[in-house]
Amino acid sequence: MAVPCVRVKRSAGELTRHRLADAGLLAEQWDLDAEDEYVYIPVSDPTAVPEDLTVVPYDPPVRETQTMPADVLGTEPSYERLGDLAIIDVDEPEHEQNVADALWKSDLPIDGVLNRASKVKGQTRTRDWDVLRGDSTRTVHREYGSVFALDLDEVYFSPRLATERHRVIQQVTEGEHGFDMFAGVGPFAIPMAKKGATVVGSDVNETAIEYFRDNARRNGVEDEVTGIVGDVRNLASEYENWADRIIMNLPHSANEFLDTAVQLASDRAVLHYYDIQHESAPFEPGETAIRNAAEPSYEMSVETRHEVRTYAPHEVNIVLDVELQRVDSTEAE
Repeated sequence: MAVPCVRVKRSAGELTRHRLADAGLLAEQWDLDAEDEYVYIPVSDPTAVPEDLTVVPYDPPVRETQTMPADVLGTEPSYERLGDLAIIDVDEPEHEQNVADALWKSDLPIDGVLNRASKVKGQTRTRDWDVLRGDSTRTVHREYGSVFALDLDEVYFSPRLATERHRVIQQVTEGEHGFDMFAGVGPFAIPMAKKGATVVGSDVNETAIEYFRDNARRNGVEDEVTGIVGDVRNLASEYENWADRIIMNLPHSANEFLDTAVQLASDRAVLHYYDIQHESAPFEPGETAIRNAAEPSYEMSVETRHEVRTYAPHEVNIVLDVELQRVDSTEAE
């Protein structure tokens, strides 16, 4: 069966495999294969493979020696990988134990299984967890070449947004000023700094900013990144007219911070605005809110309207990439 594979010269095979592994893109159910002067590396998401690599269809050998969760459970369980943790979302106690057993007995390289025990809650956006296997909610997650230490019991982090974060990071250019208004442990801010931007990240969660600073050191960008504890609305005056790119990843509430985003924006800035809306009109409320906050000081241009994922029945998590261009005061008159 043909599956998407990265094709590289044999001499680059091991380096490329490590690169794809760091990005979480290896397809674990197939083995690498070599043919003539090329190595074929199976990948799980061809759309997320870096643009300098070539993806082709290829029929690699199935990894028959690896026991997968479905082999133990009999059906394919739904789970996410975050570092060395497997995360599930199961309501029935008996079924959650069966899924945890299957994950634990499989050959997945995991040290723990967690079940979501609550929705995201509170100002710090954390949730409760049931630790079904292992003994910790701490892990180190690798994503597109960056490394993030975190504790899910103390901070918010979603591995589901890896591809979306990568989409935004690809737009960053060297010399930019970036501001992540709800930075968490740094999954937007730190890769932005690695692309050559100077980045400020703020968060009301003190523990998240501690991890943010530690992760900046882990990724070698501590001199390019500033982490600040506090409500961004109380910090904006220090960075007025400073930011060329602004991340607003706080669905449900980002509209409450648009006046602050406009205050932060430089004469020409890009705003990445995340929202959750009904599928019938997912983009219009955000566009209206941004326009009301930005005009008449800025002209607004929507560059991208993108559905990130389904959030709930009939609700979608969306992003608007919006360019703000300051209007010359003499022209406005």
